Amino acid sequence: MALSVEGGTDTDWKRLKEEIREAACGMGIDKIGFASAEPFLELKRILLRHRELGRESGFEEKDIDRRVHPEIWFEEPRSILSIAVAYPAKLESPPRSEPGAYRGILSRTAWGEDYHQVLRRRMERLERFIRERVDGVRIESMVDTGALVDRAVAERAGIGWVGKNCSVITPEFGSWVYLGEMVTNIPFEPDVPVENLCGDCTRCLDACPTGALVGPGELHSPSCISFLTQKKGVLSDEEKRAIGNRLYGCDTCQIVCPYNRGKNWAHHPEFEPDPETVKPLIKPLLEMSNRAFRERFGASAAGWRGKKPIQRNAVIALGHFRDASAVPDLARVLLEDSRPELREAAAWALGRIGGREAEEAVREALGRETDGTVREALLKACRAFDEIIQ
Repeated sequence: MALSVEGGTDTDWKRLKEEIREAACGMGIDKIGFASAEPFLELKRILLRHRELGRESGFEEKDIDRRVHPEIWFEEPRSILSIAVAYPAKLESPPRSEPGAYRGILSRTAWGEDYHQVLRRRMERLERFIRERVDGVRIESMVDTGALVDRAVAERAGIGWVGKNCSVITPEFGSWVYLGEMVTNIPFEPDVPVENLCGDCTRCLDACPTGALVGPGELHSPSCISFLTQKKGVLSDEEKRAIGNRLYGCDTCQIVCPYNRGKNWAHHPEFEPDPETVKPLIKPLLEMSNRAFRERFGASAAGWRGKKPIQRNAVIALGHFRDASAVPDLARVLLEDSRPELREAAAWALGRIGGREAEEAVREALGRETDGTVREALLKACRAFDEIIQ
């Protein structure tokens, strides 16, 4: 006999809560917590300051009140369930970069199948489990793209604490977890938040390549390499140098975290990485068609921005490695590609690599290029060549 939202007792909800905990593991959910649906009032102050200081990425929900007050878009919310699913952190037998065959890297959040889809399927199973037991239940689930701040919900629900690197760190799995949440009209008793154990450690702050972690738990998103790899358009020379060979995302602040040391979670087949996909040869990416991109990256979290940013980042990576064998490929991009952001990146990369062949391509492009930003990059490359000659 199903419970009723209006007729259930505290004992009923406590029993159901334990049933959900027991069933969650069989649904592929590694950890689940329960939080109140009260407004996140302290978070609002943080988000407003974040906006005032220009620290937003532009990917988040624009309406701060919607991020703080679930009652704006969900009628009479009573609780929020937070889930965590662990993902791999180590690549078995990773292919190596070699001269003439350099490789890029995708962050761990882009390994295997797109986690948004995986978590949504698992949350749908959890939704069905609850609906079968409760009449009149209302549920709204979200993964990453919802109005709420995943980390704030997870922290309130006792999943983990928000570390200085802005990631939720769980006692069991470190920060190698994906998060999702479900708003409900069931009055589950909230769990107790866990203690923040970062202490005096500043390894993530010290290791951030761009200084985007401007303070404990404070991220200047426009400077974050993960954001830069997904950003469309032309990157500054400083941003290009910071990206290195990263094609999508950045894991530095998590890699150095002591709570992630030795942790690797390979128990979810959907997230099993293909080494040739997550650490691919760079030069072939420059010739990748739309169809080839969809086949290779379309099912991963790295595919959502399309192939242009990844190809631009591949061009930057060749410049990072100063790969002389890539000069013909970069010259072809510079002289033939219709996309100015790729031509600009190719001019930068050729200027870093140097040599007669690179200089010839740059000077030929300068004679025909009409885009002002690309021309500026070409002139910078020419000055670099002249400095070498002198």
